[in-house]
Amino acid sequence: MMMRLARHLPRGMHYAWVAVGVTFLALLASAGVRATPGVLIVPLQQAFGWSRATISLAIGINLLLFGLMGPFAAALMQRFGIRFTLFLGLGILTIATAASTQMTAAWQLLLTWGLLVGTGAGMIALVLGATVVNRWFTTRRGLAMGILSASNASGQLVFLPLLAAIVETQGWRAVAWVVAGATVVVIPVVALLLPERPRTVGLGTYGATGAEPPAPAPAGNPIAVAFGTLGRGIQSRDFWLLFASFFVCGASTNGLIGTHLIAYCVDHGIPEVQGAGLLAAMGLFDLAGTTLSGWLSDRYSNRVLLSWYYGLRGLSLLYLPYSGFSFAALSVFAAFFGLDWLATVPPTVRLATDIFGKHDAPVIFGWVFAGHQLGAASIAIVAGVLRTDLGSYAVPVTMSGLLCFAAAVLVLWIGRSHRNTGAGRLEPEAA
Repeated sequence: MMMRLARHLPRGMHYAWVAVGVTFLALLASAGVRATPGVLIVPLQQAFGWSRATISLAIGINLLLFGLMGPFAAALMQRFGIRFTLFLGLGILTIATAASTQMTAAWQLLLTWGLLVGTGAGMIALVLGATVVNRWFTTRRGLAMGILSASNASGQLVFLPLLAAIVETQGWRAVAWVVAGATVVVIPVVALLLPERPRTVGLGTYGATGAEPPAPAPAGNPIAVAFGTLGRGIQSRDFWLLFASFFVCGASTNGLIGTHLIAYCVDHGIPEVQGAGLLAAMGLFDLAGTTLSGWLSDRYSNRVLLSWYYGLRGLSLLYLPYSGFSFAALSVFAAFFGLDWLATVPPTVRLATDIFGKHDAPVIFGWVFAGHQLGAASIAIVAGVLRTDLGSYAVPVTMSGLLCFAAAVLVLWIGRSHRNTGAGRLEPEAA
């Protein structure tokens, strides 16, 4: 079927964009499952009497494993293929979310929405996008990565308002069944439409102008590959700068806003459905912002882009506690923060590829993404504990804003040893 579709695509359309579409769908479903706990905090608290600190611990485990699986998922894709890794991840997500409908104790929450969902979603995360882009594209890599990064936003846009409405009318168990069904639907689409490589359908990579080298032989033991690549990466200052900046990215997005914004809104008298709608609106803005960021990363200094993104994000977080939580104020925050939500991903992937090469870049990005989720898990837990102790989210929100300002400075040094150009302005360059 894939070969037949490749032959009948409109003139000028490369199958790479079909691969992007299928990958987008898989990432969208995974993002919807990953974002679901943000809708469940208050319902689980009411149903079982669990504290927000306990529920935040499960979310923190989820976020941490979501990131830590990245380099091993990239190595699995090198050894066994993208399709195998996707099927495994989707299967784990389906089993975990369906099994969670039967939970009655906190340890079962930690097992299903923490351990299993984190592991399954980590196999279908932005590392998948980086691997697909490096396999299918020679040019337009930034734009393709921007589209795939935006799947996280679209997952919120599609799922959260619906899930919040289902919670109110049908209860939290119905939500778990809905997201389990969503992952099942993706499996046949991947099986029918996603080839391993361009050569599978008789094509070269998008934008290739000459003969291409043969595909590398399957990598060895995925664990050895992941740690071997890490060993090479940690010798580079750029790896640590990418890791540290993405730690802040995860802390300020998935860990804080993605996990706690709905509960933060409830604290200010805003119904849960409206809080989910706010996240969905941010997802819509991020869809535009991340795609635009991918286009910009093909044309301008990625260091400077990242510095602007982190600085503007810091300003929006410092604004939130003093916004008064009126409709107008939250609308401004949603637009401002939403445009910036995952705009950092295309420049980060581009820098990792330019510095470490196309072969190592997906695994390196997997480790950098582990830093993203380490930051997300840390602030998800810390924010839950501080909210329990202080009765407010103002302190963790302010902390995250200040971290963003620190990251805005750090990223200006990425790649300096490779290309020493001015960082005070946008200028065309590869990195």
